[in-house]
Amino acid sequence: MEQKNTIEEARRYVANAKDTIKKANYDPELKSYTDSKYIKTAGNILWSGCLIALDAVLQVRKGKGRPSIEKYKEAAGKRDRTLLHFINLGYETMHLVMGYDGNREKEVSDAGFKRASLIIDRCALLYKEPVYA
Repeated sequence: MEQKNTIEEARRYVANAKDTIKKANYDPELKSYTDSKYIKTAGNILWSGCLIALDAVLQVRKGKGRPSIEKYKEAAGKRDRTLLHFINLGYETMHLVMGYDGNREKEVSDAGFKRASLIIDRCALLYKEPVYA
């Protein structure tokens, strides 16, 4: 997949997650969503979009099997400390708290969307830098 198209694809995932979270029925009085199923789905969609961008920048999908979060963190630490920071926060928020736990607080979901954008935007920036292996 061409690099520009990769970032566009990652951003498309974010747009899909926004559509999905609307189905979670936000309750303004409680400042949370009422259906955790859609929170889980949105969190997993967000993280999947981030992985598309990360795979293009970090090149961790070499060898057999799927890469662990540790491989992403290790590669990011070598390439860009800011990206590593965003991965640490994003993985916890999108994949664990939203995707697994289905946390219904709007602030948590908002943070997940923000962190997805930070990861994808950082990956877009890193495309312009040469990779030194």
